[in-house]
Parts: sequence; structure tokens; C-alpha cells
Amino acid sequence: MSDKLNPHYTSTAKLLHWLMALALGGLLVLGFYMSDLPLSPEKLQFYSWHKWAGVTVFLLLIVRLVWRMTHQPPALPAHMPKLHQFFAHGAHAALYLLMLLIPLSGWLMSSAKGVQTVWFGVLPLPDLIGKDKELGSLLKEVHESLNLVLIAVVLGHIAAALKHHLIDKDSTLSRMLPQFSKPE
Repeated sequence: MSDKLNPHYTSTAKLLHWLMALALGGLLVLGFYMSDLPLSPEKLQFYSWHKWAGVTVFLLLIVRLVWRMTHQPPALPAHMPKLHQFFAHGAHAALYLLMLLIPLSGWLMSSAKGVQTVWFGVLPLPDLIGKDKELGSLLKEVHESLNLVLIAVVLGHIAAALKHHLIDKDSTLSRMLPQFSKPE
């Protein structure tokens, strides 16, 4: 059955969605936790883990974008008003854009602060810009602000999915949930 006829997302799309959701949640929690710690070896280790995970999620985003471009997602419910469809598409575009901009802003921030990103302590990534303390501070603010926007968009995304499930009683949420039994 083609994706256009199937009311559910593909298993791969679901896996990528939930992996990204878990990874982003973990990165947000770690980011907020580590930012208030006093300078210590533990804090530096958390920053390394945060950067490693951020690079990994960025690579996973690329896989997800390729999958999304090559596999048509199921159509939104026909009864959904055009304005709601507009906001749904806009929210998804915002999520993808934020998932792209947040790790880039973190990488730029690290570069400007003169702290090279080394993926899993093995693969050094090139600095994207030269060392500049003021720019590093500005990029820190950008990185933090983008994360706050991400939280707001994710909360709206969750609220909309729950509204569809609990109030509209349509399949919008269930089509992204794992299927534990074979479709009839």
C-alpha cells in the first residue's frame, strides 16, 4: 500500500519521530541542568555529552529530512479546517527549522568561544567561525532562545495532537503511534 493510501506514517517515519522526540527531550534537560552548574570537570563532561548528542541528533535530522522528502506523509484529515491545516504545516516547518538551527547555533557558539566540537571525543569537527568572545556570548543567547521557542512549538504540537485525539476523536495522533498489532 502506498503512503498516500495508508492513513499511518511509515514505521521508519515513526521511529525517526520518536527517536528525535526522546533525544531532543534529553538534550533540553541536560542543557538546562548543565548550564547552571559551577565550572568543574563534571560540567565539562556534560557539555561534551551535550555536543556529542547534538551532532548525532543533527545527523539523525538529515536522515529524517531525506526520508520525509522521499516518502509522502499521510494527508491531514479532510474535515480539518484550512486554517488548522495551515497552522499544522507551519508548526511542522518550524520544528524542522528549529531542529536545524539549534545545533548549528550551538556549533557556531562553540566555535566562537574557541572550544572545538569533537564528536564522541574522536572526530574533531571544523570550527565554523573564528574565536570571538562577544559573538560567542550572543550565540549562547541565540541558542538558548531557540530552545525556548522549540519548547513552545513542541508543547503546541503535543496539545494539538491531544486535541485531535480527545476532542475531535480523529486519527491524527494514532497515525504516528507505534502499531502493536497488524492492521485489519
